Amino acid sequence: MNTYTTIAGLKSALQQQRASGLTIGFVPTMGALHEGHLELMRRAKKENDLLVVSIFVNPIQFNNKEDLEKYPRILEADSKMLESVNCDFLFAPAVEEMYPEPDTTSYDFGALGDVMEGAFRPGHFNGVAIVVRKLFEITEPHKAYFGEKDFQQLAIIQQLVKMLQMPVEIVPCAIVREKDGLAMSSRNMRLSPAERALAPKIHKILKKAAGLKNVLSPEEMRRWVWHELEKEKAFSLDYVEIADDSYLQPVEHWNDASGMVIFVALFLGKVRLIDNMRIF
Repeated sequence: MNTYTTIAGLKSALQQQRASGLTIGFVPTMGALHEGHLELMRRAKKENDLLVVSIFVNPIQFNNKEDLEKYPRILEADSKMLESVNCDFLFAPAVEEMYPEPDTTSYDFGALGDVMEGAFRPGHFNGVAIVVRKLFEITEPHKAYFGEKDFQQLAIIQQLVKMLQMPVEIVPCAIVREKDGLAMSSRNMRLSPAERALAPKIHKILKKAAGLKNVLSPEEMRRWVWHELEKEKAFSLDYVEIADDSYLQPVEHWNDASGMVIFVALFLGKVRLIDNMRIF
């Protein structure tokens, strides 16, 4: 595995590979890698000649300074995991390399960026869009892989690529879960043992809710999930939403869209967890 910390070094190396006709699959991450990340990488490796992975904790997408400071940074352990999936190139730049000067670009994603995470984390998606655009410009991948756990982020990136007409195919990948149902996340390692034991209830409740489609209306289902989650005093809810799977707007009736997803975001202790479940 070749590791680069400078934009110029990586761009030069990848340009040589691209000139040889090789295809590039790209997986951007913030490190603290887990099996969910590795699944993205295995797919990228399978579908392309080269696998490129970035590890960069992007400061401009964090609303909470404490969350940024506590985000796990374990580059040595991450590098070993990357070698296990035969990663070809690792890009691990410093903040100063990515942002020698502040990037003040502002993107308007319309209603897509105003709901759920957009409402609770102002500026978050603009920070995501800036860094993803930069990473795409640096790596020029043929395909880039993103997990559906961050469903709204995936939709934002698809919209970004469309807006900027970037020549990259965005490949959505299914949520990877622990055996007990908890969606894999780098933040899970910050849960205490007691919190970790409680966290799988999120998926359990969402799964049960999805099976009640023929009994409850969307609003009734939303309220039912909220009530069930609220029973656990350790959960502090941000939102429960049922939305269409394209523009992520709230729905009133099951025939309002061809695909619908239920979303939840909550705090368990000091750790913010998100999850979703496709209803149809």
